[in-house]
Amino acid sequence: MVERQVRRRVGVVMGGSSGEREVSLRSGAAVAEALEARGYDVVRITLGDRFGAELCATLQRAQLDAAFLALHGRHGEDGCVQGVLELAQIPYTGSSVLASALAMDKLKAKEMFRLHNVPTPPYYTVGAQDLGELDAIHGSFGFPVIVKPRGEGSSLGVAKAGSLEELRSALAVAFEFDDAAIVERFVSGTEVNVGILDGKVLGAIEIVPKKGLYDYEAKYTPGMTEYHMPARLPPTRYRGVLNLAERAAQALGCTGAVRVDLLVTGGENEYVLEVNTLPGMTQTSLLPKIAEAAGYEFGDLCEAILASARLHQPVRRRAPAASELRLNDRGQSPSRLRLVKSAV
Repeated sequence: MVERQVRRRVGVVMGGSSGEREVSLRSGAAVAEALEARGYDVVRITLGDRFGAELCATLQRAQLDAAFLALHGRHGEDGCVQGVLELAQIPYTGSSVLASALAMDKLKAKEMFRLHNVPTPPYYTVGAQDLGELDAIHGSFGFPVIVKPRGEGSSLGVAKAGSLEELRSALAVAFEFDDAAIVERFVSGTEVNVGILDGKVLGAIEIVPKKGLYDYEAKYTPGMTEYHMPARLPPTRYRGVLNLAERAAQALGCTGAVRVDLLVTGGENEYVLEVNTLPGMTQTSLLPKIAEAAGYEFGDLCEAILASARLHQPVRRRAPAASELRLNDRGQSPSRLRLVKSAV
């Protein structure tokens, strides 16, 4: 388990402006209570709709040792807040600015998966301005398909379409969340989520939504989904799913606590749907369920995530002062010579 650390001042950042605000507030409250119970000096930082200047001012006043990010969705999970924390030099949980942005952008994530030979369902993108040419864009892609906003999480705006008419309706909903959408070929299979903590794969849970589609309601309404931990897969295939999830997280450069969503078909195929860099921490969230089966109580999991908080951008050495740039007898700066030698 996690070694108990010296009492630290931790900011639990929650709320924000995305469609997942309410889930974030629940995650943040649960994390804050767990850390307080373990002796941490917790500052609850609840962000509003416009939180840029608000966050900077709050961070300056709070004098934090670390930030525990319980944000979800746009502006919280996509690298924006991570960038502010890098500039403020406050270690934070989760992935870097770049990895967060790649994972949140479904198109860029899929492009990285393809680059690293990580299987993902076939797809194409549609912009709100492309609806007039939808017939030609869709072409012979076929049905059914799954429609997703390009930059949202928690299955917000996700719908299944079995015809062009349904596709247009689904895209109209998706465009309420984003200016672009992903149209993904529907793959019939079992939804499996894999939890990863600091590069260690914790296990895989199987998800069986009662109404078929694992949408926002199924995710966050108790009783709407059945869970099987561990996922009901043959041992060899189970290990293969864990390995594929690990490869997907590595392809995006994700660190800290990560959840990878996959589809496992009745044949021999597995597909990665997406990687979540700030998994939910509510009573119905999947990472805590996976971690519990791996031996982590909820408080242990929160401490383990907090222990991984860090800055991801390298701290540059200061430029040498003018007094340090004295020339030697060859007309070269000693500092420059050291740099040349170290690069050889």
